[in-house]
Amino acid sequence: MRNEMPINVNVASAAELDAIPALAGHGFEIVRYREERGGFSDLRQLDEVPGLTGKADGATASLTVGDC
Repeated sequence: MRNEMPINVNVASAAELDAIPALAGHGFEIVRYREERGGFSDLRQLDEVPGLTGKADGATASLTVGDC
């Protein structure tokens, strides 16, 4: 488990998101989804990102949803 502060999916760069093992390789898609839809209101929305369904479950401890 990480001892760092959770990463806000609404402001994180693709590289920051790719650094989380469960999200590796999906940072670009997460950022694109966020930009197209105006941000995330719940981490469960990560399942709507193409190619990420069910993969983000292991990353939720490292993530948070904050203001855009």
